Amino acid sequence: MGNTGSAAPTRCSRRDCRAEAAWALVWNNPKLHTPDRRKVWLACDEHREYLSGFLEVRGFLRECVPMAEFEG
Repeated sequence: MGNTGSAAPTRCSRRDCRAEAAWALVWNNPKLHTPDRRKVWLACDEHREYLSGFLEVRGFLRECVPMAEFEG
């Protein structure tokens, strides 16, 4: 028993999506968060545009990073 060293799979943040995330959408709400505060939504390839568009239209999206490069 114990920790096998493998990380838990990451799942897309889109409601009802069970796909593995390929993207990290880094964002913050400037009305609520300090400029250095960052929150992260995860997105699969299919939902990346939808989720990033939702954040971008509100001025929340800071960057969209492939999961392989994300250091969170």
